[in-house]
Amino acid sequence: MILLSLQSMKLMKLVPNAVRMSSTLSRDSNFFFRQLFDSVSSTYTYILGDLNSKEAVLIDPVIEHAERDANIIKELNFKLLYAMNTHMHADHVTGTGRLKSLLPGCKSVIGKASGAQADIHLVDGEEVTFGSHKLLTVATPGHTNGCLTYICHGQQSLAFTGDTLLIRGCGRTDFQEGCSETLYNSVHQKIFTLPNHYTLYPAHDYKGVTATTVGEEKKYNPRLTKSLKEFIQIMDNLNLPYPKMIDKAIPANKVCGLY
Repeated sequence: MILLSLQSMKLMKLVPNAVRMSSTLSRDSNFFFRQLFDSVSSTYTYILGDLNSKEAVLIDPVIEHAERDANIIKELNFKLLYAMNTHMHADHVTGTGRLKSLLPGCKSVIGKASGAQADIHLVDGEEVTFGSHKLLTVATPGHTNGCLTYICHGQQSLAFTGDTLLIRGCGRTDFQEGCSETLYNSVHQKIFTLPNHYTLYPAHDYKGVTATTVGEEKKYNPRLTKSLKEFIQIMDNLNLPYPKMIDKAIPANKVCGLY
């Protein structure tokens, strides 16, 4: 028993993210979680499911991987209820519209404030239910007006933050309806008020990191640990290039990813 504990401690030092994901998501044997990746846009797509009812939701699909996602869902015998977006993306075309044709009965979901077409438009405080599990919709604008964070309370203790809060970073605020002050307040009032142990899963990561926690970001995020004034100065001086996909992605994502 002592030897096993020492081995576990060594493993946690080597791969803290992998251990954190495992320990967080193994508390409820009825909860299915799968994190998928698009290497072109560095987008994470998430499949969540109830293993008893076989109902599932999918967060932030990419159109080029719609067939991949649909095949996984079919192979696992899930019924996809909702294909959801955290916001109207500017760096890739959403796969929600394509998934509706691949998996009949699936409904597309996005925030009402996004102005995009979808079967269901969510607002702050609404819940999305699949089987015995629920995602709480929390409005976290700033990157765009329609940005949502989906929070799963209870045993899972996790949240999907979209582009609002990235791992050691945040979404840019210099296009669409971006506002640095609004984003700062969204993170500090809606995400950083969650318990420190909550695991956070962003829409993107460009360094291969898969997850973070509220406590980590409150301590180590190089932008959002600053004062509001300092944060605005940082965001105003990023000098980022024009998003290469925006002129294609925004028009497509306004109509559920279907031209």
